Amino acid sequence: MADTPLRALVADDEEPALAELVYLLERDPRIGQIKTASNGPDALKILHETDLDVVFCDIKMPGLDGIDLARVLSKFRQPHPQIVFVTAYDEHAVAAFDLQAADYVMKPVRAERLAEAVRRVVTAGAPAALQTPEETEDATIPVELAGVTRWVKRSSVRYVEAQGDYARLHTGQNSHLVRIPLSTLEERWRDAGFTRIHRSTLVALAHVDEMRVDGGRCAVRVGGDWLPVSRRHTRELRDLLVRSTALRG
Repeated sequence: MADTPLRALVADDEEPALAELVYLLERDPRIGQIKTASNGPDALKILHETDLDVVFCDIKMPGLDGIDLARVLSKFRQPHPQIVFVTAYDEHAVAAFDLQAADYVMKPVRAERLAEAVRRVVTAGAPAALQTPEETEDATIPVELAGVTRWVKRSSVRYVEAQGDYARLHTGQNSHLVRIPLSTLEERWRDAGFTRIHRSTLVALAHVDEMRVDGGRCAVRVGGDWLPVSRRHTRELRDLLVRSTALRG
């Protein structure tokens, strides 16, 4: 995808916003064909008729909003187009992450911010072996606190604890509750060095400072916290830590 211009759809019910987004994308050499739609149903019709790589989509549109459109796309045969939400509303960021959106761009759109969104789309479509460390490690996850959405880098997350259908992300300074099951994060973050050590815990191998086995019970130290490791995960964790240390060395 990186060598071929992206085929894009821009969907927004506000004509000035639609025209501005098309104008900015036309100036990006990574973007080729651009189709437009002013509502969700028209966007869906175009997507059924045309093979496209990415959809730049407003959220609040008549007929079928952007979130619902993304849910429909997720049921398309693979590979389906990537989604970049472009919106004035930040309260849908968590839902966007659940739908594996490539990016979430806030209005008014800045050219450099849109260029970053295009870079993420290109990177996501490239084979992992061709991605740079910065591209593979700089994933972010939206977290909400007191009505404000912030973005936490995955590389800053030391470990994750399950709390029902939610997960609590522990960084060096804070913890954040997100509406994502632990099993989903385990699947998405496995290649980034996160591994299950307990039915309720994922740990980032890069942040493990010490492993201790005492009386048949295993635990790892992550920062100032000791985390229990279940018996079924102890051997696999030890092997992963050895390989991880060898690679870093």
